[in-house]
Amino acid sequence: MTQTARRDVDPSTGEAAPPAFESLDPRTGEVVGRHPIHDEADVAAVVREARQAQTAWAELGFAARKQHLDAWRRMLARRLDEIAGLVCAETGKPLDDAKLELVLVIDHLHWAAANAEKVLKRRKVPAGFLMANQAATVEYLPLGVVGVIGPWNYPVFTPMGSLAYALAAGNAVVFKPSELTPGVGAWLARSFAEAVPDHPVLHVVTGYGETGAALCTSGVDKVAFTGSTATGKRVMASCAQSLTPVLVECGGKDALIVDVDADLPAAAEAAVWGAMSNAGQTCIGVERVYVVDAVADRFLELVTERARKLRPGGEPNAHLGPITMASQVDVIRGHIDDALRGGGRAVVGGEHSVRPPFVEPVVLTDVAADSEAITEETFGPTIVVQRVRDADEGVAQANSSRYGLGGTVFSRSRGLELARRLRSGMVSVNSVISFAAVPALPFGGVGDSGFGRIHGADGLREFTRSQAVTRTRFAMPLNPMSFGRSKGTVRRLVRLVRLMRGR
Repeated sequence: MTQTARRDVDPSTGEAAPPAFESLDPRTGEVVGRHPIHDEADVAAVVREARQAQTAWAELGFAARKQHLDAWRRMLARRLDEIAGLVCAETGKPLDDAKLELVLVIDHLHWAAANAEKVLKRRKVPAGFLMANQAATVEYLPLGVVGVIGPWNYPVFTPMGSLAYALAAGNAVVFKPSELTPGVGAWLARSFAEAVPDHPVLHVVTGYGETGAALCTSGVDKVAFTGSTATGKRVMASCAQSLTPVLVECGGKDALIVDVDADLPAAAEAAVWGAMSNAGQTCIGVERVYVVDAVADRFLELVTERARKLRPGGEPNAHLGPITMASQVDVIRGHIDDALRGGGRAVVGGEHSVRPPFVEPVVLTDVAADSEAITEETFGPTIVVQRVRDADEGVAQANSSRYGLGGTVFSRSRGLELARRLRSGMVSVNSVISFAAVPALPFGGVGDSGFGRIHGADGLREFTRSQAVTRTRFAMPLNPMSFGRSKGTVRRLVRLVRLMRGR
């Protein structure tokens, strides 16, 4: 639904109030809430406030921060139904899907708080024989203030991969949620403030793209962005002006490979869930399937059988919700039309399946390799099933995309082998999207899917700066790092290195 900015009059002063915009239920167009449009000055002020609070938060140490984050986690668990209802209202997704998102969020928040000290604390490292007189350590210190720009499709789970890990590492966070789901972002900030009232280190700014752009130039110490590749490039360009580091998680065109020995019912179930859940609005969703020709007919029958049972609707228990971002409907329609014009076949649905704001399931096959349905991210409840000679050809086809976010392999005998050959940041073998639910695993992609990692130990370190320290324990008989060294010092070192490292 299209949102419009409004400027009301403050009844107490008679003056114009700051501009605001409405978040709408994409199923009905009803207003869910009204939120301020924060401009450049507003964002800068919020960042300053976050920076003032960050020092005390960092000085708490890991154990005390864990206690506060655990309190927030317990609050989220108690009020899961409340925030799930808001997610459902602003995205239109089925209520159970919203609750599933919250279950994953709570588990990730627990992992980040519980493991931050183990991953980031100071540790000893070997100094090597040349520096045997040095005690060497490395630790990971917080950056300061992290700016997070989140998406609308998973408005809690996706940004929490940055929020929880950045907070656990000792940073303050300024979060800019999507303009389609601002209420979810505001709710998260309020709940944190209730659970952790003495440390205002999670702030939210709301608005459109200009607000996100202001966050990029506000002086934050890092920006974590999730969204389209095109917008990610603009974020990078803006941050480059101040050498602000970025973490960029963009779109995907994830592939599922079905080998000749795959469990076909399980593979079909995974393909349909991976492609159709959340109405296909999943960056790690399955958009392409490459199935070995020997089992392709049966696999396609199973996929068709399952996809035909799914129905979109506005009720909380529908299989699929609406297309949350109205402009995406035209993209989905265009990809279906392009596939069919190029000789592809629709075995489920077709052009008639696009009925804004809903799109019924569409299963395409025999699609031309250069079709947009193969090359571009569709982000809707569609799936393309292509026949390949063998699983090796499937890997080659999967890797032909400029994206490289996630992937899936169904094979009894070659699962891990095929997974290692996929050019992607994450792979599930004999399941789908499982990697996203494992808090200890890093999440992120390559190519046009972005770079950097959230989740796991890599995700904690992503929001820190490493600091290496050496401390002299005793004087070395040979000290080459001095103008007072003897003439034979370097000669002796060369002889020593040849003896110790030259063989």
